[in-house]
Amino acid sequence: MKKITRLFDFAYYQLENKPNDAALVTKYNGAWVKTSTQEYIDKANCISRALLRLGVKKNDRIAVISSTNRTEWNFMDIAVLQIGAQNIPIYPTICAEDYEYVLNHSESIYCFVSDEEVLEKVRKVQGNTKLKEVYSFDHIEGCKHYSELFKLGEDTSNQNEVDARKDEVKPEELATIIYTSGTTGKPKGVMLSHWNITSNVLDSFPRVPLKGNDTRVLSFLPICHIFERVLIYVYQYAGTSIYFAEGIDKIGDNAKEIKPNLMSVVPRLLEKVYDKIMAKAEELSGIKKMLFYWAVGLGEKWEPYGKNGAWYEFRLKIANKLIFSKWREALGGELYTMVSGSAALQPRLSRIFGAAGMQVMEGYGLTETSPVVSVGKYEGHLFKVGTVGKPIDHVEVKIAEDGEILIKGPNVMMGYYKDPEKTASVMTGDYFHTGDKGEIDDDGFLKITGRKKEMFKTSGGKYIIPTLLENEFKQSRFIEQIMVIGEGEKMPAALIQPNFEFIKDWIEHKSQSIGTSFDEIVNSQIIHDRIQEEIDQCNKKFGKWEQIKKFELTPEIWSIDAGHLTPTLKMKRDVIKNKYLDLIEKIYRP
Repeated sequence: MKKITRLFDFAYYQLENKPNDAALVTKYNGAWVKTSTQEYIDKANCISRALLRLGVKKNDRIAVISSTNRTEWNFMDIAVLQIGAQNIPIYPTICAEDYEYVLNHSESIYCFVSDEEVLEKVRKVQGNTKLKEVYSFDHIEGCKHYSELFKLGEDTSNQNEVDARKDEVKPEELATIIYTSGTTGKPKGVMLSHWNITSNVLDSFPRVPLKGNDTRVLSFLPICHIFERVLIYVYQYAGTSIYFAEGIDKIGDNAKEIKPNLMSVVPRLLEKVYDKIMAKAEELSGIKKMLFYWAVGLGEKWEPYGKNGAWYEFRLKIANKLIFSKWREALGGELYTMVSGSAALQPRLSRIFGAAGMQVMEGYGLTETSPVVSVGKYEGHLFKVGTVGKPIDHVEVKIAEDGEILIKGPNVMMGYYKDPEKTASVMTGDYFHTGDKGEIDDDGFLKITGRKKEMFKTSGGKYIIPTLLENEFKQSRFIEQIMVIGEGEKMPAALIQPNFEFIKDWIEHKSQSIGTSFDEIVNSQIIHDRIQEEIDQCNKKFGKWEQIKKFELTPEIWSIDAGHLTPTLKMKRDVIKNKYLDLIEKIYRP
């Protein structure tokens, strides 16, 4: 096997070196269906032959929109890429108008959708695009099923053309355009070459604790996002079995079924898992409750590599046997590592899950860097709580004078599609300006300290870094989301979406005479006072100029569908501000 330089090389490498009978596994009609490495490649080649017969040329764009990760996505990925065309993944949760923008901006000519809900949005705008046809993975009346391509590609007489096209694809050529969800304005099309992503996979691989063919991975973060997509290639390179979860709401059930060893997560998911565990603890009583909180307290002090000494480790063994073992069982019992990305992870969660034997390796990257810049790994002392590990090989991290993180390496994007001015604005020579602020400690670990653009000044001239405050306040179980505001104002304040689910349980447990509707919770003085206690407690950790002096509660859940959050669950700050202008006025101009 020659050197891996293009994305489709990973599947062929697996076939030659680590063939797996369960390379890709998806659940259909209640049963897990395994696809072997050989079948994976055979089906991809069949689709490639069909695409050529449909007239797909080099550099044509094929859009793929899937609500969940599934085997079919991977068939399409190789099939499109090995004939020199480009895969345009689109977030399923964005609105129909954004579908239209991405389909037109990318000039996509075919679109593959997962299900009826996605199809409905595509149909709304299809007439305004250059799409020749839409195919679906699910069987949907009135839509061509993608299996038609297997019939069209059944005849192998043009396989030599597929092979010729594959040989012509150069590592430096465009592989995909990924439209970043963006917290403001229209999505930006990030152009990534085969080598941008392939080099990142090869350089990230040594940091992922995989144990070969018998490793089981549960994949559920959107594959249209470069973070999960790169991990999928890493898993293919390692020859592991990839199980695609039925959906984010089925992770617990699926984990119990397949007993994964590894999965990637976002901090918000870990926060929810932790909240559910803590909510169940409230139902305990007596010695069981006491032991539970003793174990959690111990977990909050956890340090890696036995730094707390033998007496701590002895007590931790007891806590693991009595309490934490049950946490692991809820996720299948064999999960030893989680890779976390997309946003900052609360150090407390890193400690507690680490203490429970499910280490969370936090990483850092951006779509523009393909994405991995740095990531922790427990082995080799490459892990430190509160950091995002050390930079991976061949990726250079430099901290600018103003604290901004600059990146140089083979993983840095080709540029923004059709936007040379925007591209030029984020590059200084070979260095990409991330917009994030950070520092590298004496041991070489990278720590993210905030977002350059999100930092603001109060009218008193004091700088505020919202993310530092928000990450601290979000540790409260009463607070689901919080956005710190106050640019140009006399003091920082906050908009808070209460954790309605937890608060309803709290009301019931405390036998408080409060209604449990969202409006009743938000307007309750008792709830307001209780959240004030949480704010006061957290404020002690910050300077007087940073402390949250006032806050308002919002009467609805912040969500992707309602526009508060991006598909990767980041806050759309401008949108949230505009939605709650009345509350902001109430804070600053009562």
